[in-house]
Amino acid sequence: MLTQTLDIPRSSRHASVVRRHERTSVSQSKTDYSQQTRWMIAIRDNRDRNAFAALFDHFAPRLKGFIIRSGASAHQAEEIVQDVMLTIWRKAAMFDPHRAQVSAWIYQIARNRQIDIARKENRPMPEELKEDPGSEPDASQILGIEQEAGHLKQALTTLKPEQREMIEKAYLGELTHQEISAQTGLPLGTIKSRIRLGLERLRHELKDLKQ
Repeated sequence: MLTQTLDIPRSSRHASVVRRHERTSVSQSKTDYSQQTRWMIAIRDNRDRNAFAALFDHFAPRLKGFIIRSGASAHQAEEIVQDVMLTIWRKAAMFDPHRAQVSAWIYQIARNRQIDIARKENRPMPEELKEDPGSEPDASQILGIEQEAGHLKQALTTLKPEQREMIEKAYLGELTHQEISAQTGLPLGTIKSRIRLGLERLRHELKDLKQ
């Protein structure tokens, strides 16, 4: 594991990381940053290995699900996650919280890595990676990254049943669009449209819930 390679202590690290970075975040006058962003800033500014361990534990399983949905095997997804997290450690100086949320920055690194692998292996580009990330809300930010689970559960109840079903299958059930199509008999265009509209609604609902 990458965290073991970096000799990061794993016992009781979350409590110490939270306490320490709650204090430093105030001095930076950035109290509105998410916990994940504070960890990333600590990695960038102080090469904080405890913060990296906490960030790893938070994002690694989510990245794995994201990568598997894009067509990778579980084993390949594990390797890509390790590579992505190592890239985050090495390129932490490039992170700017004023330009992008930490989740968006990390997921873009993962997406670029998957595209590079597909091109290197001369494989067809997965449908999920063909999507223009600027053409629809970033699901990685909406679903379980910066939001509390309770808020997400509440927001999902506001969606139309057909939209909620597609989002739960794609992002909670970790199915690709093609797998959803095979399972439901719906065309890909319909599936993508329902997911896009559902994510738009979720983005607004979660924004209201956090205020």
